[in-house]
Amino acid sequence: MRRLAIITDDPGWHGARLTDAFGRRGYHACYVSLTRCRLYLGQPGIPVRMSGFENGLPDGVFVRGVPGGSLEQVVHYLNILHALKRLGIPVYNDAGAVERSVDKAMTSFLLQQAGVPTPATWVTPTNSEALAIASDELRGGRKLVVKPVFGSQGQGVRKLDTVDDLGRLVASNGVFYLQRFVENTLAESCDWRVFVINGKADGAMRRFGKSWLNNVAQGARCEVASLDGDLKKLAEDAVAVLEMNYGGVDLMLDSRGRYTVIEVNSIPAWKGLESVTGVDVADRLAADFLRFCPALPEERIAIL
Repeated sequence: MRRLAIITDDPGWHGARLTDAFGRRGYHACYVSLTRCRLYLGQPGIPVRMSGFENGLPDGVFVRGVPGGSLEQVVHYLNILHALKRLGIPVYNDAGAVERSVDKAMTSFLLQQAGVPTPATWVTPTNSEALAIASDELRGGRKLVVKPVFGSQGQGVRKLDTVDDLGRLVASNGVFYLQRFVENTLAESCDWRVFVINGKADGAMRRFGKSWLNNVAQGARCEVASLDGDLKKLAEDAVAVLEMNYGGVDLMLDSRGRYTVIEVNSIPAWKGLESVTGVDVADRLAADFLRFCPALPEERIAIL
């Protein structure tokens, strides 16, 4: 049986769904943590060592999680993914896609450069400069969101409404990421999450937060959403710009009724989406992943 690696430190519900989906197609999927992967260079044998794949590399790698750590540790984890791709192993999403999306500053830069609507954003390591930017925005009647450059699920995110909130302007690991808050005329705080697979929007939900944050992890209520033209196009454009195999795109409506892309996630959860759409996301991801993989022999010999 062909063997796949699901890269994750916490398989949970998503890992189980993927394992079942691959199993139905005749593939055995093993969970592998990047913390247990090594580079062994300049000697005989496989240059990338992966727990559970001591006798040869997997037939494909599905990335469901990259652990945090020091700069050196994170670079090492991403180097493992880069090396696997260079060795001809299909990696989905690959290290480049993860790097472009996990870094909110680079995501914002790439979206802006490609002309994909996204809020005005400032990134600076200087406290005085961040304070001046925030003060100017708030005095002009515009609200700001302060986010960690690296982070997810709404953790560490703050909203600044007036100049009285400037005391809450805090750097994340020495960097300030400021984004103009998207104002709208909707009666209830909400955003949209669109799931894109192989360049095509494959489902959408609307998330209603308990506060101004609309993350499911923060208790947001979800409902199925129709994929109208602009919502579908912008989500697909955002994933294409970041060169992803699949992704979760978060969008909001501004005060003029136009969608704008807030964030793009290369390792998105889909439990909430599946609960309201009934779409078997894991099955569709497994099918697309195997289409992405080239024809492989039954046994992969060690790459020297």
